Amino acid sequence: MTTAGMPDPRLYMRLAATLRSQIGDGVLARGSRIPAISELCEEYDLSRQTAGKALRLLEGEGLIHRVPGLGYHVS
Repeated sequence: MTTAGMPDPRLYMRLAATLRSQIGDGVLARGSRIPAISELCEEYDLSRQTAGKALRLLEGEGLIHRVPGLGYHVS
């Protein structure tokens, strides 16, 4: 959320907030696979670059981790 209480206009921040919420609510449980970048792009109508940026942000926060060849998983 921005300071005005409105959602962040940056698409990668919106996707990161959505995934962060799903992790916090248990929709995406510890160890579960995050949808592939191609799936996120299709579902949220985003570019691969935008979806990847959101995932890297969450990885930097320690919420998810990348498993080479298997994608991203909840930490």
